[in-house]
Amino acid sequence: MRYAFLVAWREYAENVKTKGFWIGIFIFPLMIWLMLSAERWIEKTRSVRSFVLVDQSNELGEAIDAALERLYQREVLEAFGKWVQKNSAQGPKLPTAEELEQMPALGSNDVVTKWAAGNPELLDEFLRNGGLEAAVAQVRPLLRAEAGEFVAPRRSFQRVALPEGLTATQEPAQLAEALKPYLRHERELVHDAEPVELFAAVLVPADILERVVRPGAMPVLPGKERQGIQYWSANLADTELQEEIEVAVNEEVRRREYEAQGVDTDTVQAVQRTHVPFVALDPKKEAGQETVSMADKIRQWAPVGFVYLLWIAIFTISQMLLNNTIEEKSNRIIEVLLSSVTPGELMMGKLGGIAAVGLTMIAAWLLSLFTILQIKAGQEAQLATELLEVLQGRGLLASFIVYFVLGYLLYAGAFLAIGSLCNTLKEAQNMMGPIMIIMIVPLMTMAFIPKEPNGTLATILSWIPFYTPFVMMNRAAADPPMFDRIGTLILLVATTALVLWLSGRIFRLGILRTGQPPKFMELVRWLRSG
Repeated sequence: MRYAFLVAWREYAENVKTKGFWIGIFIFPLMIWLMLSAERWIEKTRSVRSFVLVDQSNELGEAIDAALERLYQREVLEAFGKWVQKNSAQGPKLPTAEELEQMPALGSNDVVTKWAAGNPELLDEFLRNGGLEAAVAQVRPLLRAEAGEFVAPRRSFQRVALPEGLTATQEPAQLAEALKPYLRHERELVHDAEPVELFAAVLVPADILERVVRPGAMPVLPGKERQGIQYWSANLADTELQEEIEVAVNEEVRRREYEAQGVDTDTVQAVQRTHVPFVALDPKKEAGQETVSMADKIRQWAPVGFVYLLWIAIFTISQMLLNNTIEEKSNRIIEVLLSSVTPGELMMGKLGGIAAVGLTMIAAWLLSLFTILQIKAGQEAQLATELLEVLQGRGLLASFIVYFVLGYLLYAGAFLAIGSLCNTLKEAQNMMGPIMIIMIVPLMTMAFIPKEPNGTLATILSWIPFYTPFVMMNRAAADPPMFDRIGTLILLVATTALVLWLSGRIFRLGILRTGQPPKFMELVRWLRSG
C-alpha cells in the first residue's frame, strides 16, 4: 500500500500543476460571478421592444394600452420591492432552517399570483394613493442613509407610430406588406427623433367584433386565423407581448358580452375572485405538521442538482484518468513506473490520486461559491448555509458522498481499462462510445424521476448498476423502499468490485501493449487466462 500511496501522491501532484487544473478551478467561480451579475446586466442592456398598433375598429386599442400600462406598473412595483429589500436599514430577513420547515411551499411568483388574483384592485388603489412617488416617501425613513434614489426600470414595450407614408386606414394586407421590411430590421422607423427597430405589428380589422367566436358557433378553421387580429413579429421566441395583448383583448370582449347580456360586470368579477382554500399535505409527516413546506420542496428537488453535480464530477475525473493513462503510456513513462511498483499498485495509486484531484476541484468550487456569495450578497450565503442544514437533515449529503465514491470507482475502472488498451485518444474515443451512451441516460431522466420516484422506470434503472448512483440519488428524497435502497447498494458494491477486478486484469496485460487495441474476443481470452 505504501507504493500505491506514493503513486497516488505523484498523480495528484502532477495534475494540480497543469494549466487545465487551474483553468478548471477558476472558470467555475467566474461563471458563478457572471450568473449572479447577469440579471443586473440584462436589466441595464435590455432593449425596449417597439410595436405598432393599428386598431381600425377603434374598440380595442384603449384596452390594450391599459393592459400594457398595468404590466409596466407591476414591473415597477417588483423592482421597487427589490430596491427596498436591498436598502433596508435592518437588511432583508431571510428564513432560518426551522422557518423553512413551516413556510408554505410557494415561490415568490406563486405568492404574488395568488395574492393578486384575489385582490386585482390593489394596484389601482396603489396608483390612486400617489403611486411610486408616495411609496418611496413612505419607506424612506426605513432605508439606509446611502440608499440613493430609486430608478424605475425601462418599459418592456413602447407603442410607436406608423412609418411615414402609411396610414391606419389602409387594408391590413397592405399594411402588413409595407411593414415587413421594418419587422425584418431591413429598415428603421423614427420614434421621438430616435431610430428604433420594429419588434412587432398588431393589426385589428374594422369588423373584429363581428368575428367574435361564441359558444355553439363554428370554430375558426386552420388557415382562417388571419380574419381575426394579426400579430406580426420576426422574433418567434419572445411571445410576452403577444400573450399580453391576447389576454387584454379577450377580457375586453368578454366584458362587452356581459354588458350586452345585461350582466353586472362587478358581480362577475366578484364571482371570478371567489375561491376555496387549498393546501398540500404530506401523509408521511407527523400529525399536525403535514403541510408541505418550502423545506419539503427543497428536499424534493435538491437531488436533481446532486445528480447533475454527480454526473459532472464522475465524468470529469474519469476523463482525466483516461487522458493521464494514455499520455503516460504513449510517452513510455508507464514502463519506468512499472519497474518500481506492481500493476495493481499502479492502478490503485492512479485511482486514488485522480480522485483526490477531482475532490480538490469540487471543494475549491464550493469554497469559491460561498466566497462569491459573501462578497456579492452576504444574506444569500446565509440562506445557502440554511439550505445546507435542511439537506443534511435527510442524509442527502451522506448519500451523495457514498454514490460519488462508488460511481467514480465503477466508471473510473472502466475508463482506466480503456486507457491501458489504447495508445492515442482517437483509439480511446472509439472504445468510449458505449460508455458515453450509458452515461447520457441519467441526464435524460433526472427531471422525470422525481415526479414518479418509485415508478417502473425509476425502479428498473435503480437495479442497473451503471445507473444506480444517479437514479438512487434522485430517488433519495422520496424514501424509496428499504429493499431497493439496500439491494441496489449491495449490487452496486458487488458490480464495482467486479469491474475493478476485471479492469485490474486488463490493466496488467494491456498497459505495456503497443499497436492496435485488442478485439473483443481477445479481451475475453485475456480475462479467462489472467
